[in-house]
Amino acid sequence: MPQWLQAGLWGLLAGGALLLGAWVGYRMRIPARLVAAVMAFGAGVLISALSFELMDEAFKSGGLDSTSLGFVGGAAVYTAANYLLAHRGARHRKRSGDRQPSEQEHEGSGLSIALGALLDGIPESIVIGLSLLKGGAVSTVAVAAIFLSNLPEGLSSAAGMKKAGRGPGYVYGVWGGIALASGLSAIAGFVLFDGSSPEVVAATTAIAAGAILAMLVDTMIPEAFEQAHDFAGLVTVAGFLAAFALSKWGH
Repeated sequence: MPQWLQAGLWGLLAGGALLLGAWVGYRMRIPARLVAAVMAFGAGVLISALSFELMDEAFKSGGLDSTSLGFVGGAAVYTAANYLLAHRGARHRKRSGDRQPSEQEHEGSGLSIALGALLDGIPESIVIGLSLLKGGAVSTVAVAAIFLSNLPEGLSSAAGMKKAGRGPGYVYGVWGGIALASGLSAIAGFVLFDGSSPEVVAATTAIAAGAILAMLVDTMIPEAFEQAHDFAGLVTVAGFLAAFALSKWGH
């Protein structure tokens, strides 16, 4: 199987967790504290993955300069885009409660929420494609981390969308489209940087890592802390440890 197709399928698998989570969140009544706990666990998993799978590998390949510039640059670009979307109704796109605005309350918020969700998912998917450039095998830790974090993202956001009065066609359309975009982004991550220098790949990986960390702090962690603040830290640590153990498995 061509490696670009492998990248796409792995990206689609990881992105498919968004659609699965959205189906559960829309069809079932899940306690808010349970959603928050899963969100906290997913955040811990991603923090571990970007620390040991992304930043460490970027540093080894490209050195401190390109890694640092990419990391800060990715966070800055994500923050700027998120700021614009937040002021157009997408600020609470991952909240499971009554925080998401309806279209009547904020015209255009539906599109902004969809674009915000897409913004959150692209950096993660690009990482999957980039991981195939290092040794020809996808990073199973990265895929697992993204899958585990995407599941509560889709679940929480879909529950909030339902409470804001958005129908199943909108909810499944948004997350199905983003799952497909995740596969395409993973292909892009492989195809566009195949043959690039280690410094370029390292900088791009660091850009994705910076965007992911900014996304975690801006969107996932607030939802987790709001609903499960008594145990959010402990659950996040558990997620971090699970991903760290997975990254060291077999070493």
